[in-house]
Amino acid sequence: MIRDDGEAVELFEPLMISEGAAQRGMLNDLALDLAEKSAAFRSSLPESIATALADLVRAMNCYYSNLIEGHNTHPIDIERALQGDYSTDPKKRDLQLEAKAHITVQQWIDEDGMEAPPTAPESIIEVHRRFCELLPEDLLFVEDPESGERLPVVPGAIRDRFVKVGRHIPPSPGAVPRFLDRLHQVYVNKGRIESILAAACAHHRLLWVHPFMDGNGRVARLMSYAMLRSTLDTRGLWSVARGLARREQDYKAHLQACDEPRRGDLDGRGNLSESALASFTEFFLQTSIDQVEFMSALMQADRLRDRIMIWTEEEMRAGTLPPKSDLVLKAILFQGTLQRGEVDTMLGMSERAARRITSALLKAGAITSESTRAPLHLAFPAKYAERWMPGLFPADSAG
Repeated sequence: MIRDDGEAVELFEPLMISEGAAQRGMLNDLALDLAEKSAAFRSSLPESIATALADLVRAMNCYYSNLIEGHNTHPIDIERALQGDYSTDPKKRDLQLEAKAHITVQQWIDEDGMEAPPTAPESIIEVHRRFCELLPEDLLFVEDPESGERLPVVPGAIRDRFVKVGRHIPPSPGAVPRFLDRLHQVYVNKGRIESILAAACAHHRLLWVHPFMDGNGRVARLMSYAMLRSTLDTRGLWSVARGLARREQDYKAHLQACDEPRRGDLDGRGNLSESALASFTEFFLQTSIDQVEFMSALMQADRLRDRIMIWTEEEMRAGTLPPKSDLVLKAILFQGTLQRGEVDTMLGMSERAARRITSALLKAGAITSESTRAPLHLAFPAKYAERWMPGLFPADSAG
């Protein structure tokens, strides 16, 4: 029998920052700023570049979200895992499988696989199930900090026992479904500004409920990612996870502060501190804006083109790429795509010679194509991230 202590859902109120809160006007401004900057960035990218970038951001999101949990899997190792190339070291292999699981779930979100809204209990449970069922057995256990007992993590299963997270004791296991229902009831069908604020507020409140034995952090970040993707139509071109990982201590301190009770009559009307929730929301939105600005600067057409051209020239000088490879890449960068049949005419050489250049660029991973006859597109492989997109990953993570 799963124990339910009958806790009232009012325990994790307020779930939103009230209209009368002192910080509400500032938060509305931040939400509007985020919406405008995200839309401007999205519209600045050609379709083919946006598609390639979204694939790399998926790996980036996975890398930083797992890093927050203390799991450091190199972006190149993540890319290898996606190609079925795993380390012979069992621990590294497990982390590669974990990364692949995270990317698979985000791709499912990006391809509109989530049928219910991100805050719906069935969506939250489905994200956990999809993530955990792809994990290796050794990562499907969590250790009880007090007893040292190894407890199994069942994919998609609500926890069946009490847990303690720092100083916070989440609600009894039997009460979890009640809290998840309330969470969804409050956060679904909001207006645009409120939906943006909700992505931050729901992030903490889901962690407060702590519905699963393990994996709650990843699920909360994927839920907030899905909420912002839906509200802002981000197309998966940026992710807040990078910013949260880069300010991990602040992130965790804010989350802990949000667990605290109300600080007197001027701190909202719920059981928990509204001002702490507002501070976290400000931090979350500002971090999101920082990430949009970072990605926008990184993807400025002229600068991106210059970085890729410098890399290509170096590769040609080293003999890694054949001469005139730069002309093919430059054409793709300007046009977005390039028909295979146009390469020989553009380069003024035989079809066979042109095909040799195309093959070399495909083998290097600089370009991609859906089939042997499909158009050529730019790719953003993690192995070139440090040169093409400096700062996307920490320099020491790229190999």
